[in-house]
Amino acid sequence: MTDKHQQKMQRHKEKVDAAIARAQEERGVIIVLTGAGKGKSSSGFGTLIRTLGHGYRAGLVQFIKGTWDCGESKILAQLDGLQHEVMGSGFTWETQDQQQDQAAFDAVWPKTLAMLQDPELRTVMLDEITYMLAYKLLDWPQLEQALLQRPAHQNVILTGRGAPKALRDLADTVTEMKMEKHAFKAGIKAQAGIEW
Repeated sequence: MTDKHQQKMQRHKEKVDAAIARAQEERGVIIVLTGAGKGKSSSGFGTLIRTLGHGYRAGLVQFIKGTWDCGESKILAQLDGLQHEVMGSGFTWETQDQQQDQAAFDAVWPKTLAMLQDPELRTVMLDEITYMLAYKLLDWPQLEQALLQRPAHQNVILTGRGAPKALRDLADTVTEMKMEKHAFKAGIKAQAGIEW
């Protein structure tokens, strides 16, 4: 049994080593975290913390949680090396005012562009950016241009449901979060520390 396990692990190691040997290009990547399942933002925040843990600087723009008392914002705001901006309105379905939403977006977008042009920021996360596209507050060509013109070594994480095909095609890594079950849909109240 031990010999079989060792042989299996040796074959696996050879495959992993070969994949590592093939991957020699060095540049920043675009990561899209999308889908109906829970965990898109949480995954992105984990990657930001990983970036900071290696001594790099990072940027974060939160697009639809501006009026919420988000637990992650409280912690992330305390971390050295993180530049953090929050769009000044809440969920668009709560404001129900497209002009107000557009004004809030227009106020934060120049700060977002500045992050995407800053060579000192190793990773930039655009949390819930897909909603800006879906609600027509941002046109795809604007976002595409900003992503293509960023510093070559900069990584960008984009989160939110319904990532459009053009964004998925541009991305280097796309993860689709699938929902199997969600406590909220079963009538369990959303709670601090889990949903926000």
